[in-house]
Amino acid sequence: MKSTTRVEGNDLVITRRIAAAPERIWDALTDAQQLRQWFAPRPWRITSAVVEPHPGGRFDIEMRGPEDQPEDCASDSSAGGCVIVAEAPRRIAWTDAMSGGYRPNATPFMTAIITLNPAEGGGTTYTARVLHRTPEDRQKHEDMGFAEGWGTCIEQLAELVE
Repeated sequence: MKSTTRVEGNDLVITRRIAAAPERIWDALTDAQQLRQWFAPRPWRITSAVVEPHPGGRFDIEMRGPEDQPEDCASDSSAGGCVIVAEAPRRIAWTDAMSGGYRPNATPFMTAIITLNPAEGGGTTYTARVLHRTPEDRQKHEDMGFAEGWGTCIEQLAELVE
């Protein structure tokens, strides 16, 4: 099953049904070793990941390309992100507006909210809602390949957990 992507104001939303329990997907999302296996669209890769799934915890990844180039990120990615909500196994949200411990970052770009809802008949509906401050930031994220990149990552997540 493919993911569906839509625009809602300044938000980009992507949804996919995954044939795995929310608990299994939660583990793949909050365990750094598992996250490294799926959270970058191949041939990109995660070279470093820290996930502290509690409010104020760090959500910090480093992504590198096939030529070992760093991610072209719109935010101050060197500072990392901050988990603002962690409700196992149903919802996690993080932002690059802050780093771990709620320390403000210089150039905020987005907040991601992942929800994992049990699907009728089994499995999970995975929804990622990515909030942006302005229409221009949302458009920049679309132009960076949001639908393709996040869609590919969700496919890779499904491969890992199903």
